[in-house]
Amino acid sequence: MAVSSIEDARRAHDVRVESHVVHGYRRVFRIAGSGPPLLLIHGIGDSSATWLPVLSALARKHLVIAPDLLGHGMSDKPRADYSVAAYANGMRDLLGVLDIDRVTLLGHSLGGGVAMQFAYQFPEKTERMVLVSSGGAGRGTSPLLRAATLPGASALLAALRVPGARAAVSVGVSVLERLDTGLGLDAPDLRRVVDALPDAQARAAFIRTLRAVVDWRGQVVTMLDRCYLTRGLPTMLVWGSRDSVVPVGHAYRARSAMPGSRLEIFDGAGHFPFRSEPARFVESVEQFVATTSPAQWGVDQWRELLRGGRGEAVQASESPDYRADLQAASERSAT
Repeated sequence: MAVSSIEDARRAHDVRVESHVVHGYRRVFRIAGSGPPLLLIHGIGDSSATWLPVLSALARKHLVIAPDLLGHGMSDKPRADYSVAAYANGMRDLLGVLDIDRVTLLGHSLGGGVAMQFAYQFPEKTERMVLVSSGGAGRGTSPLLRAATLPGASALLAALRVPGARAAVSVGVSVLERLDTGLGLDAPDLRRVVDALPDAQARAAFIRTLRAVVDWRGQVVTMLDRCYLTRGLPTMLVWGSRDSVVPVGHAYRARSAMPGSRLEIFDGAGHFPFRSEPARFVESVEQFVATTSPAQWGVDQWRELLRGGRGEAVQASESPDYRADLQAASERSAT
């Protein structure tokens, strides 16, 4: 079934919605195209549909797989482990079902954290990495996400689906857009995410996922302590200059922490640069893939990287802000 799905996808650039049961749970994914595989991982509360502005274009040169993470979109929403590490395991298992050995990862927001965790856990399966407005490079995040981790958040999300409340939210979004703020840029997409939580199961999965990576003080998972492991892994960072969810300062911090990484700032874009400028995003990804060679990790190489750690030269170049965030990581989950 999985193999036929891939063969069908290769016959056209049209995006197909497929599903497969893994560990007893239905996993839904969008698939299209042919060529070197790209795995696109969406953000929290979102779904593979967020990638629709770029899926068909990317499928002209690639086999594109965009899953709905467990607890999201059309995938099942059990009472389960919604940690970043569990999501990385889920991506490995889905690729196994689809008979895909190695991929270039594209991760947005939470999906960026999942992509980094996947690369850390399964370096032999990772060819390249594109991180889009990714979490994990600092504590800062939207006050709205911090508030959603507090007690009673699930009831509040449910209340937002009441017709009168939704009308009020629409007015609020319109006001924010007219104010031309970063939050105004992102508000329509953030509202789209909230509107995609149709029932109590979906809201519970959203809250569980959010609390695994954010608390009232900000992000609680870091990748700063092991960014040195991206040596030899082609990595590109894509950010909107007016991102209201993960501030653009995190992009510069991540670049300095990841040896040899590229950075593209989409001036004027918010948290969803691939939706606001899809043609530019596709061009950037295609150029990145065309001008880099897939990583080739061996056991000995990985062992040497781990033994060497961040290295004195890297530590000496770290900014005070970077060192402060790295020190703060000691009280957070780094796995």
